[in-house]
Amino acid sequence: MSSPLLFITACLIWGSTFFAITLQLGEVAPAVSVVYRFALASAVLFAWCAARGDRLLLPWRAQRWMMLQGAATFALSYICTYTSEQYLVSGLVAVLFALMVFWNPLLNRLVFGSPLGWRTWAAGGVAICGVTLLFFHSIGDAWSEIRNGGSGHFLLGLILATTATLASSVGNVVVIKVRQQSDNVLLTMAWSMLWGTTLVALWVIVSGQHFSLPTTAKYWGGLLWLSLLGSVIAFAAYFTLIHRIGSDKAVYIGVVTPVISVLLSIQLEHYRPGVMEWIGMVLCLSSVVWALQPHSSTTAKT
Repeated sequence: MSSPLLFITACLIWGSTFFAITLQLGEVAPAVSVVYRFALASAVLFAWCAARGDRLLLPWRAQRWMMLQGAATFALSYICTYTSEQYLVSGLVAVLFALMVFWNPLLNRLVFGSPLGWRTWAAGGVAICGVTLLFFHSIGDAWSEIRNGGSGHFLLGLILATTATLASSVGNVVVIKVRQQSDNVLLTMAWSMLWGTTLVALWVIVSGQHFSLPTTAKYWGGLLWLSLLGSVIAFAAYFTLIHRIGSDKAVYIGVVTPVISVLLSIQLEHYRPGVMEWIGMVLCLSSVVWALQPHSSTTAKT
């Protein structure tokens, strides 16, 4: 499949998954839903690899990187994402994930020593302004609620969603190390998802949560959509793009996904952003586009 088609596929699927997550909230604990989602996804991937005749076992030197990727991408990030959507509109969580375009270069700088241009810093500043405007009223309301003895769950959701974006960016950096051990994208995804599923399942047990089977059709529909398309197809497209064009360019998906997610939130979750919220979203997404523009030859030499 060509890189543009992989890009479009990931955008369309992930643009819908933030809303699909809301279909799984309420019946079982968020962490349990994460276990169900990636247990099914990893099983499908292992079956796919077996049908192709792949050797399923990989050496420990590869497994340790896939364990780290699973912990970051499929465990911590998704526990935080699912939990945050109990308190935030799904489209807003998607907008926050667009900020991965800044986390990725920063982490690549820390881990690999990759240079950071002035544009990344400037665009990051614009993005911070956008996020401030986007959540200004909601943060103010949540703070007032806390001062009056309320829970302020909105702030908790905001912190969790931001943590999820950071964890996903860590996973994106680790993908580079995983690819150095094996170029079998589907197999390494299967193992990473299995490690993530195992870690989340252990967390469910240790924290005293319970595994229970949901009963509604919308939950099972959401689970199948998230597992088969959102996890297997979209992640396969995304990690293949990272391998082909690098993580800094692949996260351009984060520009398109929030637009689709916000439109779905307006249509399906009755989200009604005001003028300040719209300006904040425009600033966030514009900063992402700006940061990902190719550098000129003059800039590249400085």
